[in-house]
Amino acid sequence: MNFSELKDFLDEKADIYNHLDFIQDDPIQIPHRFSLKQDVEIAGFLAATISWGNRKSIIKSAEKILDIMGNSPYDFVMNYSEKDLDYIKDKSIHRTFNGEDFAYFIKQFHEIYKEHESLENLFLIYENETNFYHSIERFRQKFLGVEKHRTHKHVSSPYKNSSSKRIIMFLRWMIREDNRGVDFGIWKNINQKFLSIPLDVHTGNMSRKLGLISRTQNDWKTVEELDLVIRKFDGHDPAKYDFALFGLGVTKELF
Repeated sequence: MNFSELKDFLDEKADIYNHLDFIQDDPIQIPHRFSLKQDVEIAGFLAATISWGNRKSIIKSAEKILDIMGNSPYDFVMNYSEKDLDYIKDKSIHRTFNGEDFAYFIKQFHEIYKEHESLENLFLIYENETNFYHSIERFRQKFLGVEKHRTHKHVSSPYKNSSSKRIIMFLRWMIREDNRGVDFGIWKNINQKFLSIPLDVHTGNMSRKLGLISRTQNDWKTVEELDLVIRKFDGHDPAKYDFALFGLGVTKELF
């Protein structure tokens, strides 16, 4: 396919998969259970953080997290007791994200929301920045704190050449707005043109099969390589192609 044909093909697939039906089998269903902005942010960030492995397993683990928080994430974060944290620390949550990690996240959320109304403030794009490379690192430093903790591994760093897939996915959820009802678009101070594709096994393999990228690793350099192409397809809404690439990867339509 030439450039025009490939763009038309991906536009068509993005249109098909960017649909409310997408929500029912995807971790994005977790924050969709809430309407309060802070609830959406906290539930979304936690669901994105544990998004590796089988999607049904991810959703089940996320539901366990919500249950522990009384299905009121923001209220729990702002009003938890030390007894609550002690209870959580002994819990099994999702794979290597354990109760100790969850308790650490809750404490860090509490500190952030004492200062800020929204997590958006920690992800703002600065002048002359073209993606979230520096933004994610600023968030990491603020959210994780200076003291080294085992939980730091659950918030990946583009500075270490990680694709930061789960954070990029969370950012798509919060920022991207197209009135389809899948992504939330509740962060109004960050332009969606800066979004990238969350690079995982599905989007990475499909991008290579279609000749969008040449690098073999799913790392930050590959994220930026893919950016160059998808932003030519749609400079205003490049992340919509996540639906196309992920959908094609999951359905194995081209294999």
